[in-house]
Amino acid sequence: MDLETLLQYDWGIMTPEFIILGVATILSLIDLFMPNEKDRRLLGWFAFAGVIVALVSLVGLLNIEVTSILEDTFRLDSFAKAFKLLLLAGAALVLLLAIDYRPAEGMTYRGEFYYLFLTALLGAMMMTSSGDFITLFVGLELLSISSYILVGLRKKYLPSNESAMKYVINGGISTAITLFGMSYIFGLTGATNLKAITVQLSQTIDMGQQYLLALALLMIFVGLSFKLASAPFHMWAPDVYQGAPTPVTAFLSVVSKTAGFVIVLRLMIYIFAGTPAEGTSSSSMLLSMQDYLAFLAGATMIIGNTIALRQRNVKRMLAYSSIAHAGYALVGFVTMSLFIADSIWFYLVAYLLMNLGAFAILQVISDKSGSEDISQFAGLYHRSPLVAVVMGIFILSLAGIPGTAGFIGKVNIFLGAFVTEPAHYVLAAIMIATTVVSYVYYFGILTQMFFRPAAEQTPIKLPLGVMIVVIFCAIGTIVFGIVPSLAYDFLNQFEHFGDFFS
Repeated sequence: MDLETLLQYDWGIMTPEFIILGVATILSLIDLFMPNEKDRRLLGWFAFAGVIVALVSLVGLLNIEVTSILEDTFRLDSFAKAFKLLLLAGAALVLLLAIDYRPAEGMTYRGEFYYLFLTALLGAMMMTSSGDFITLFVGLELLSISSYILVGLRKKYLPSNESAMKYVINGGISTAITLFGMSYIFGLTGATNLKAITVQLSQTIDMGQQYLLALALLMIFVGLSFKLASAPFHMWAPDVYQGAPTPVTAFLSVVSKTAGFVIVLRLMIYIFAGTPAEGTSSSSMLLSMQDYLAFLAGATMIIGNTIALRQRNVKRMLAYSSIAHAGYALVGFVTMSLFIADSIWFYLVAYLLMNLGAFAILQVISDKSGSEDISQFAGLYHRSPLVAVVMGIFILSLAGIPGTAGFIGKVNIFLGAFVTEPAHYVLAAIMIATTVVSYVYYFGILTQMFFRPAAEQTPIKLPLGVMIVVIFCAIGTIVFGIVPSLAYDFLNQFEHFGDFFS
């Protein structure tokens, strides 16, 4: 590819990625030459500013029509715009948590955190715009490798070392399985571009190829299930969430999980939804495997909520809660309604707000007490009434109580189970039952905060960054719970992701 051809591309659509890449590079150089005694929190504010600038540049690209460059390997469509907004907003909030993170043993490698975090974010953003297996896999690995290092950043903390090892092993296995599934598709079609693959697979194929495609679909979904922390590939999540630094745990539960759903939607819907099953054009391959995917979604909801009942460590409890929420979101994927991307996007927005808010308050309490046990929340209302009330809002939203964004997100997915043919009554029933079960451990935290005596009376003071996160998340949780049309009015500008298939 010569220089003239490169200059013909509209590189402006990659402005947010270029900004994140530039900031990460500058931060690594500054950290390299900065004296050891200097406070690295300044780098965090620089990284936060870079993410905000990238977010502003993305807003400036919202009105641009579908554009692809580099032989359609990078696409800026409505799907990419909507999910990049979610990723950048979540990243900005996580950075504010990281700036105020103060573990007991200190944070020797704080400088490395910020630019590794940005490279992970860059990988997730590349995945949202990928129109080719190669760029999709490169983005996935950039996210994964950076995450492995971030999890083990507390090098003097043994649980962090253990969680990093488990994450690397499980992540390597999931990557290999995903890549193996992709290799089958490449072998059958001779292409890595998603459009070219779709065209090839939309044609009539024989039964031998059908079996290979079904195997490829299964392996890709299994590999990505590790990223989503859905059952039965969820066992790494509790240990990794507990051992990782709290901002990294928040990143994995929100930004990394969002990226996982991005790649699921990109690959599964783009490729397999239009592929005829059993040599006919009457049913797609994805619809023919709905029962298997529904079983995994149901198992994820049941396992996540059931095991969470026995947890006293709040991080582990939120880890199993995260597994359960992955199951809820998978219900939206399994039902394959016309508004699948819309409902999953809104659910991820709600999950970002309520989960990051909960982790923000947990970070302050655990840093102050040196423990993540649920007993540390005892008497929080008597110590800091406002903090307890706000934490209560996040817990109620996680539980799906009316008036919160979490409730609207669950309702959208629940109703989606009935608008398709056939309706998924069993899956909807499991969703209701497991939601009721989740009240036990969610309300256990509320009981500790409002009805248990406090071990000490020292008020909880939120640092500036954490306070910004808590206020932003609380307002968003309430506003989107009472007036969800605000989010959908914004989403309607993207025409329900219609150009995703163009």
